[in-house]
Amino acid sequence: MPSSPSSSAQAARQAVAARLRELRLDAGLTGHDLAVRCGWHKAKTSRIENARTPPSDADIRAWCTACGAEDQIADLIAASRTAESMYVEWRRRQRTGLRRLQESYVPLYERTTRFRVYSPDIVPGFVQTPAYATALLSAITEFRGIPNDVAEAVRARMTRSRILHDGKRRFAFLVEESALRYRIGDAEIMSEQLDYLRSTASLPNVSLGIIPFTASRRMWPLEACYIFDDRLVQVELLTAEVTVSTPTEVATYVKAFTELHRLAVYGQQARALITSAINTLD
Repeated sequence: MPSSPSSSAQAARQAVAARLRELRLDAGLTGHDLAVRCGWHKAKTSRIENARTPPSDADIRAWCTACGAEDQIADLIAASRTAESMYVEWRRRQRTGLRRLQESYVPLYERTTRFRVYSPDIVPGFVQTPAYATALLSAITEFRGIPNDVAEAVRARMTRSRILHDGKRRFAFLVEESALRYRIGDAEIMSEQLDYLRSTASLPNVSLGIIPFTASRRMWPLEACYIFDDRLVQVELLTAEVTVSTPTEVATYVKAFTELHRLAVYGQQARALITSAINTLD
């Protein structure tokens, strides 16, 4: 089985922790010595060096100053911030509601020319109808217990999805057949959503693949992931969003997407699966 998609984030944290430990050892300081110079408990030094507690910018400044390594401050702060942005819990990103989260993706979307999206269980956000998005975001809001700004979040999602129609970008969507069958909202909402999904497949810059239940699997279902060009992957877990930027890991997701692509059906066969899902709603 593959390693956790959060492994790269943990590795980045451990790299920062290891570098801080090296600075302490190079300065000839014990953990207790460093704690005294920084004005904190020695247990904090241990937690930071073992990557159990991520250091704040102030912690890094104090650490480097105590070790006489002020020239390392900027690089270590940058590395630490990068590590912490790789694995971000939804409770942090959604604490004020969902509108700001929707808007936060716009700069990344505008920089991207090729999107590859895999979803095992829901219709991807780019091709959601307002009613479907409302039902989905309402469920998320209730589950998370966060401020209800669903109407504003849906408008933000619809606005950012307009790039699907500007003709400047390419989109490849892969969805498991289960995404067509799971009911988000009532039958009317699902029927409208599936009909819209079927129509978007005709756009010249869109490729829509459906992986049937009957496909002979050479690649197991994955967590939902978004590949932006060949440089960045965002993976959606229940508790967090993981951002993968290490070239080897990005390449692994691209390889997995290629394998899933081979399992999917397209064109008339894909539309037939969507039509079948619509017909079962009654």
